[in-house]
Amino acid sequence: MSDVGLDSALPETATWESVARRALDLTAASLALLVLAVPLIVIGLMIRWTSVGPALFQQRRVGFGGKTFTMCKFRTMCTGVGDDMLRELIAAELRGEDTSVGGSYKLDCDPRVTPIGAFLRKTSLDELPQLINVLLGEMSLVGPRPCLEWEARMFPAEFQPRFSVRPGITGLWQVSGRSTVSTLEMLHLDLTYVRTRNLVGDLSILVRTIPSMIKDHTVR
Repeated sequence: MSDVGLDSALPETATWESVARRALDLTAASLALLVLAVPLIVIGLMIRWTSVGPALFQQRRVGFGGKTFTMCKFRTMCTGVGDDMLRELIAAELRGEDTSVGGSYKLDCDPRVTPIGAFLRKTSLDELPQLINVLLGEMSLVGPRPCLEWEARMFPAEFQPRFSVRPGITGLWQVSGRSTVSTLEMLHLDLTYVRTRNLVGDLSILVRTIPSMIKDHTVR
């Protein structure tokens, strides 16, 4: 692992709650991978059959303590495409500009996304391989979104505390609006999560995640 030069907070002290959270992560991720083994294989095969490239997409992300790790997702884009549009979008949002289209802050009609990739994104099925990152201890079930290295360098210093906990598959921003939440709003939600973080709150976010995904999908 490397880091992106962030002045992160000191690692959290091991407590019964941190031990319980890790036990929950390991148990839930292991069970989910077992139960979803066949659907995961089917999704992987569909990606391979419908577009050129691997089923899994691996990318360096910034996690706990500002350390980078390789995050796994199902590939939702064509291979060999750049991220200039995303960089411009994030930069504009961090400047406080309103980039929403129809209430959504996601890239509108992103030409890089494959047809099956669009479905996987809408249903968040593309996130399932991150369960592997949870097992490896690089992510947690609940936490801030694991950001890209260039995103981390763009974030204002006031948001560095978001790197004092492990990033999550789901989090406060997902159950607070997902695509209707801007980057700045997401960062403020991350700070709220870090400052109020507790196991009961994490369980509440997990319970609220599926309904929020369904709502986000139906309003598009």
